[in-house]
Amino acid sequence: MKKLKIDFHTHTREDRKDFIHYTARDLIDAAAARGFDALAITNHDMLLFTPELERYAAGKGILLIPGIEITADDCHVVIINPRFAPDPKGYTLADLQRLAHEDSLIIAPHPFFHLFKSLKARLFPLLGQIDAVEFTCYHNSLLNLNKKGVLAAREHGKPLVGNSDSHKLKQFGMTYTLVESEKNIPAIVQAVKAGRCEVRTRPMSVWTMLRIIIDFLTFERARRLIDRRA
Repeated sequence: MKKLKIDFHTHTREDRKDFIHYTARDLIDAAAARGFDALAITNHDMLLFTPELERYAAGKGILLIPGIEITADDCHVVIINPRFAPDPKGYTLADLQRLAHEDSLIIAPHPFFHLFKSLKARLFPLLGQIDAVEFTCYHNSLLNLNKKGVLAAREHGKPLVGNSDSHKLKQFGMTYTLVESEKNIPAIVQAVKAGRCEVRTRPMSVWTMLRIIIDFLTFERARRLIDRRA
């Protein structure tokens, strides 16, 4: 069975909570050019998945997977193939149990990263609802905050999935997952849950990581100022 090249955690310009230059179609084009088989666009608290976008991806050889990064108790959680409409009021972490579905995949993104609204210690009591732990692209030989997540996944028997959490196109493709599965959404979800997945990653340069952090902090400061004036 083929191993599918997949990124389960990406963002695009349509995301209302981030400042991103490229559109969903731009990301799909990049996925096709870099040999991806499937892709989930997981913008914050919104589901960007339409028949038109699905057809566009299919025309490029990409299986577009529905996805969302919800905010729950000021933490981020990625849900793949959600079976619910996004709630503008937000969620609590206790809601994860009712949001889960047999054909959905709940991922703990960047679980021990600072600044990124990560679960950190709250990951452990939620491991009954979490299907996979993310290994994200933000790492190099000097700094790798993925290590705690890798350890937690191994100790608790959870699969690791590699994702870019891309906010810039140059991040996309640096870290991804190989999933041994047929090319359809239910099969991919079940394959990940069964652990038939492998992380593929290469480190970022120190300069690239520093630039991303600076951009993130600048955007967050600007957003807080806008929120105060609103």
